[in-house]
Amino acid sequence: MLLDTASLYFRAYFGVPESVRAPDGTPVNAVRGLLEFITRLVQDHDPDDLVACMDADWRPHWRVELIPSYKAHRVAEEAPAGTPDPDAEEIPDTLSPQVPVIEDVLDALGIARVGVAAYEADDVIGTYTARAAGPVDIITGDRDLYQLVDDARGIRVLYPLKGVGTLQVTDEAWLRGKYGVDGPGYVDLALLRGDPSDGLPGVPGIGEKTAAKLLDAYGDLAGIMAAVDDPRSKLTPSQRKRLDESRAYVAVAPKVVRVASDVPLPDVDLAVPREPRDPAALEELATRWGLGGAVHRLLSVLAR
Repeated sequence: MLLDTASLYFRAYFGVPESVRAPDGTPVNAVRGLLEFITRLVQDHDPDDLVACMDADWRPHWRVELIPSYKAHRVAEEAPAGTPDPDAEEIPDTLSPQVPVIEDVLDALGIARVGVAAYEADDVIGTYTARAAGPVDIITGDRDLYQLVDDARGIRVLYPLKGVGTLQVTDEAWLRGKYGVDGPGYVDLALLRGDPSDGLPGVPGIGEKTAAKLLDAYGDLAGIMAAVDDPRSKLTPSQRKRLDESRAYVAVAPKVVRVASDVPLPDVDLAVPREPRDPAALEELATRWGLGGAVHRLLSVLAR
């Protein structure tokens, strides 16, 4: 089980009232919510391995070099040019202080927490998925990861609809019914359609339905672009013109949209911990931040 951790703690932050606070009055709604999410996920799905995948760099420079608008609208502060530091992401004031608490609690519990410099959590997830010898459940509220769905390998995305108690099970049948594509085809669909939330412009005039029809007619992105050069193809004049004018974008977008599968992952124990790695630190964190109930519920599920 691979957790898109930021996706889940953002969801927890907005889903759990900010009135949930530590004894000193600090909001801990994202921390508490994430712990409850993990408890429910382990209880319902009983994974052998569990990884909290992190954004070591939420806006990697190598993606920005290819498409400068990539996530640009979410930048709160740009890192100085020439430094390896990632840009600061604009997130709610009362969420950012909770992230280190989340990291400390996961570490004390012994839940594997993996982020890799210059890569997003999506890339960490993509690499673990590529290496997996058995089935994989990816827990995320990010549709980009639909590209990893593969029925033959037992790889599916569990997309939270309400908390994590109600999950949309995204497999190939669901993808084909919704978008008319399989997992790899979702990359082509997404880059043609564009995604304002990620700063991906897409091809002007090519929305989701048109992108799906083009992929159905021509197979994949390469087939569509070959049709642009084929005067006998049945592209409309406006489609041909817009695709032709978007060649520069279409040439680089696949590398930006496709998650990496070759991230240099650290050697860590991925097994679900049956007891906390650091009980004393966990007890101190639970007391300081008022997390006792949530921590104890998670520990009881982990110990099964």
